[in-house]
Amino acid sequence: MATSRNTDTDTGTGAPGARRRGPELERAILDAALEQLGSVGWTSLTMEGVATRARTGKAAVYRRWSSKGDLVADALRATLPDPEGPPDCGSLREDLIELGVRLLRAMYSPGGCALRALIDECDRSEAERFIGIILGRAVEPGKRMIGEVVRRGIVRGEVRPDAEEGECLVADVMPALMLYRHKVTGAPVAESDITEIVDRVMMPLLGPRTG
Repeated sequence: MATSRNTDTDTGTGAPGARRRGPELERAILDAALEQLGSVGWTSLTMEGVATRARTGKAAVYRRWSSKGDLVADALRATLPDPEGPPDCGSLREDLIELGVRLLRAMYSPGGCALRALIDECDRSEAERFIGIILGRAVEPGKRMIGEVVRRGIVRGEVRPDAEEGECLVADVMPALMLYRHKVTGAPVAESDITEIVDRVMMPLLGPRTG
């Protein structure tokens, strides 16, 4: 991302008396890019549309980013949160529910909506520039947290020992079901859905075998 100059301001298309400089204007543009991506999708996203939503001139956008790909990549880096540590609620079930709730919040955040738009619309060549960001800030941290929850559950005797061998597949189950429900039904995933996924799928999948 191009370095902002301290003297750089928007072009005065925002509210009177609300001229923004440097980082403030830059943040407004990044936020606008995510909002546009989530609402109109990757194909319909334009630099002009981002400028309008940010209430600035398109020259202020082009001074910093030469293409919408560069702009979206920086917007994702700026908005995707730093990875959290795994939950430790005292039981496998509660840990999994807490992880699911975190995924739910991320899924419907501006960054999450933007990610879904990219995944839905970008072809492989377009998506390549975003893969490292998505893996590093969303996918891999989630897998590490589920892996830690599984290992902790093994120590407590709540999870069968061989479950760790399929850790990568196990880590995909909950987010995959959440995305499937969202895309197929078109309805938002609720916290009650998280509890159902944990109780009906994750617990039987991970728990000790009987019989």
